[in-house]
Amino acid sequence: MHRLSSLPGADTDGPMAYVEQPSAAVMFLTSASSDISALAKVLDDASDDRWVDAIRALPLDALTHPAQIDHYLSECTQVTQLIVVRLLGGRGHWSYGLEQCRLWQQAAPNRQLLVLSGTNDQERDLHPLGSVSLRLAHSMAALLREGGAENLRSWLLGVEWILSSLSAASTAAEGSATDSFAKDGPDLQVIASPDPDPFDWRSEPGARVGVLFYRAHRQSADVQWCEALLSTLRQRGLAPRALWVSSLRDAAVQEAVQRLYQQQTVEVVITATSFASVQFSEAGFGAPLWDQLNRPVLQMLSSGRPRDRWINSFQGLDPVDLSLQVVLPELDGRVTTRIGTFREVDHADPHLCTAVKRLEPDSDGLAWIADHVSSWCELRSTPVQERRLGLVLANYPLRNGRLANGVGLDTPASCLNILRWLKSAGFDLGQHSLPESSDALMASVLAGRTNDPESDHRPPLTHLPLRDYMAWWNALPEAARAPIQTRWGDPESAEDLEREGFAIHGVTFGHVVVLVQPSRGYDPDQLSDLHSPDLPPPHRYLAQYLWLRQKHRCQLMVHVGKHGSAEWLPGKSIGLSSACAPALALGSIPNVYPFIVNDPGEGSQAKRRGQAVIIDHLTPPLGRAGLHGDLLSLESLLDEYIEARQLGATRCERLEVQLVELLEQLRWPSLAKQRPEPGQQLDIPLLLEQVETYLCELKEAQIRTGLHRLGEPAEPSKLAELLLAIARSPAPDRPGLTQWMATCLGLRCDPWCDEDGARLEPEDSHILQRCGCESPRRLSDAVEWIEAQATELLLVLTQDMNSAAGADSTSLLPCFRKQLESSPLPDPLQFIKTDLWPRLTACAQRERDALLAAAHGQRVPAGPSGAPTRGRDDVLPTGRNFYSVDLRGLPTEAAWDLGRRSAEQLVELYELEEGEPLRHLALSVWGTATMRNGGEDIAQMFALLGIRPVWDGPTRRLVDLEVIPVSLLGRPRVDVTLRMSGLFRDAFPQLLGWVNRALEMVAALDETTQDNPLAALTRASGPQSRLFGSAPGAYGAGLQALIDSGQWERRDDLGEAYVAWSAWRYDGTATAHRDRDGLESALKSVQVVLHNQDNREHDLLDSDDYYQFQGGLSAAVSKVSGKTPSLMFADHSRRERLRIHSLDREIDKVVRSRLLNPRWIEGMKQHGYKGAFEMGASLDYLFAYDATTGAVPDWCYEQIAERWLLDADVRAFLLNCNPWVLRDMAERCLEASTRQLWSDADPSQLDAIRTVLLDSERAVEAGGLNG
Repeated sequence: MHRLSSLPGADTDGPMAYVEQPSAAVMFLTSASSDISALAKVLDDASDDRWVDAIRALPLDALTHPAQIDHYLSECTQVTQLIVVRLLGGRGHWSYGLEQCRLWQQAAPNRQLLVLSGTNDQERDLHPLGSVSLRLAHSMAALLREGGAENLRSWLLGVEWILSSLSAASTAAEGSATDSFAKDGPDLQVIASPDPDPFDWRSEPGARVGVLFYRAHRQSADVQWCEALLSTLRQRGLAPRALWVSSLRDAAVQEAVQRLYQQQTVEVVITATSFASVQFSEAGFGAPLWDQLNRPVLQMLSSGRPRDRWINSFQGLDPVDLSLQVVLPELDGRVTTRIGTFREVDHADPHLCTAVKRLEPDSDGLAWIADHVSSWCELRSTPVQERRLGLVLANYPLRNGRLANGVGLDTPASCLNILRWLKSAGFDLGQHSLPESSDALMASVLAGRTNDPESDHRPPLTHLPLRDYMAWWNALPEAARAPIQTRWGDPESAEDLEREGFAIHGVTFGHVVVLVQPSRGYDPDQLSDLHSPDLPPPHRYLAQYLWLRQKHRCQLMVHVGKHGSAEWLPGKSIGLSSACAPALALGSIPNVYPFIVNDPGEGSQAKRRGQAVIIDHLTPPLGRAGLHGDLLSLESLLDEYIEARQLGATRCERLEVQLVELLEQLRWPSLAKQRPEPGQQLDIPLLLEQVETYLCELKEAQIRTGLHRLGEPAEPSKLAELLLAIARSPAPDRPGLTQWMATCLGLRCDPWCDEDGARLEPEDSHILQRCGCESPRRLSDAVEWIEAQATELLLVLTQDMNSAAGADSTSLLPCFRKQLESSPLPDPLQFIKTDLWPRLTACAQRERDALLAAAHGQRVPAGPSGAPTRGRDDVLPTGRNFYSVDLRGLPTEAAWDLGRRSAEQLVELYELEEGEPLRHLALSVWGTATMRNGGEDIAQMFALLGIRPVWDGPTRRLVDLEVIPVSLLGRPRVDVTLRMSGLFRDAFPQLLGWVNRALEMVAALDETTQDNPLAALTRASGPQSRLFGSAPGAYGAGLQALIDSGQWERRDDLGEAYVAWSAWRYDGTATAHRDRDGLESALKSVQVVLHNQDNREHDLLDSDDYYQFQGGLSAAVSKVSGKTPSLMFADHSRRERLRIHSLDREIDKVVRSRLLNPRWIEGMKQHGYKGAFEMGASLDYLFAYDATTGAVPDWCYEQIAERWLLDADVRAFLLNCNPWVLRDMAERCLEASTRQLWSDADPSQLDAIRTVLLDSERAVEAGGLNG
């Protein structure tokens, strides 16, 4: 049973409430609460009573659930003749409601529906949905948009005319009724007001700050909060220039706002308006209003819920506010700030029978916003040589070999680049020369104290005196202090407090400090810390940031590289309070964040919880893995064997023996599975077929061949290879480059879509042989040759713009030369030459320019995000403040298509391999991947459950779900348990609602146990929990600190940590309920633990997230069920070619194609300290995957030790550039042996590793870096 709202329009938050109002002739449903307050005032002032009991009003946020809409239309419209719906935004905001209102209007005579757009740009889509004439709808919409008492009275005249027309029509003949209502209605004149219109401009000193308000607030007399904001700004010596505006989508309004603010020389702009100045489809081309103004634009948040509910909510903003005030404004590149107002009930209106609300100013939020504005203004006004900056380097795990974390980024080199740019731009970086190299920079940082406990004997940069910390601490609200005191005690008794105060770690260069981000605080001696998802930061963490603000007087923070820890501290997901840990740490200083362009999720976290301006950067260089070492020998021997068999040569048997010996030496993954029973012969043809196919896949794997340096182009050969990696991905309007080249040759094979190991058709083989490709048998042979031709073609195509061109291109096929000489160029080549290549080569300069623009307090333009090698070349050039995805459109139809195909492939594969249907599966879903791919994981879950999404017609937004009958499904439904990341929970609250609804629909079906295991469990044991995550306001899966500390004995210990961090069940309203029993019950039946990867710009050994989520989930299933689940990995990097296989095969592939590949090792060696860091990280992640799953075979440790630690050249590199990480790797290999993860280690090899450990210890003790 759902509860009944006590006051219609008041209960728009919390558990779903049905709304009932006394029926009236007119029901006015609106997205804008200001419509209701303005209308209530007009009716109160009316001189007659003709509207008494004739009109009701209700905010649309009281009717968000389909059940609420159905109930309202059924119970509240008995005497209704006209429903008016006013929407701010497109029809996708209320698609189900619009459809049901249309059905209501059509269900009986003398009913009319008037749908009005809140903005000009939506009139064409929305107004035809109503039943009145378009002319009248346009007029009525214009009256509400213009607002004001006179226009509202005219609007009521229009409503009255519609009612009178209905009355006249009801007494007329049926034929004349249609004619009567076809009239356009009265001529309703709109009384215009200035737009924009200045508000409270004064002659006063101080930096001028633009402030934009919706004029609807003035017209509804809801201006107290506007006055409060202006007053707060003035208290800080600022001169606000406020404007009332109708909408920022209107081109004339944009032009006028820009002109006025340029005339007034405003320094910063605050917008209290929702949406963006551009549509999603246009945002990638820029936001002309803000780009031309070139000032920081800050978004003030306004909560649609009362303050008391916000205080007790971890979400901070509800889904509608998140969409309209955060996601969409990010298209403009606006900086997310704090909540400045809360919507409170003012009174219950007797005429409209609804709550009339007002916006109540929040003094804390407004004060923070004003401080943040003041900080931007101070940065802009300070002479360059006096500006003070802080560059922050992330550090986890807390080891000296792993300082300056940054995914895909050479963080030390990027930091040094920034220092050099700042010095060239006139910033004061001191009298001494900057370090000559990135390793020299790291040497200076590591010469002082860091977070690594073994550096405690070294001097810190300085200290923050306890008295300064206490002055700040005592001013904090009790809600902020309490959790910190509970875990860490009072500041005076902090365990890391020294006589001089709290130590600060870093190095200074004049007015710029390079700061080591403080440690998060997990104490390995406190097991409770390692099981605490909401551990508050310790005093030392807060002290370091406080020093940055108060002592260094930092005016701009630059967190260099993905990602630090501040934005992941406990607190509200968005719309932070002054007690939230990120707010305590970061304060109100402007924050700039260089971030890899393919990670919109974690970048959005920094934007929304850390007021960050993102400067996105290019991916690392990417290229084909190719074959190396014994893999090349295997390919050569295999070629010889195939040729011998074709010739019927007698040496085939000898070659077979050699091949099997080499496969045994390589520990080939399929060899063990092909081992015959005693007395049976090995199926050589089948084995070698699988070997050749897998070799093709290894050869064509895409790997990183280096790291990106911010603002610095890759060397020409690597840039050309990256260009090919991007250009070969097809787009909806054009083929990929290699596809086009294959078509030019008349090939039937598809280099992008077909499997690498697929056999070529004879005709394709003949064509390729004639073109010069030697012995083409498999697609991989064709791809290798075509991509070599493509590289030559690209060099010629880009030579006018490529200073390194002039390379020999004599091997380029004549047919491709002819294409290059044609005029105009073929479309794919024209696109590359005039569009893609210029944007790619512009990335370095744009990244540099954006960083310096931010350092000067200027705007960083917005741009899209995504994986460029997965068809998202629109993210280029980088150097922009990326935005993410419109959460209202997920999952997309393209995501459903992929998710459905992946689900069916997985089900078929499992039954083929296990001999039984798949019925119970556990899946991890991440926010970043969902933003990148449009919701493919959720679509896959729906497909496994047997649920189909339903999209709205024009907007193609998800509006409903429907059950696929088992008879059409053709298989049992799969019971899916979903473990979502904290970021997914925060970014996609509406998807939680859809997931819960899908689960409820399946659980309620009357189907057999065989066909529907979830329904059977529900009938037997009651409702089942299936959607889990970490604690409200917390993030992660809890394994990183535990693995790093070594405080575990068995795999079950890791499973226990995962369960402890994941034991919160989330319902459809994103409300959390601690439910460990529910989680354990769900995991007991799991047969498969699946993880999906949506791009190949990284792999599962590039990040700790993979082992934490998939590995942790596997360990948890093993712990609670006593069984080892099947571990599956789905490669969705090419939507046209899905790959699903076992986790151990994926690990095998990554180890062979990347970790042991000389291409990758040499690439890392080009990056000194950070390259060694990357090698150590990959070994850590491999070890952790083994610890959690047991999926890593012994040979991986043996080969890594042999190729890395015991190879003289690689060891020398590690010893010179990062002896700490060499020591860590040696210790990790020895730990793997001690824990029997590496169970067959050769004692002599272990002794050699111990020698390496001693050498690295001596190097560390001698001072660390030598090269």
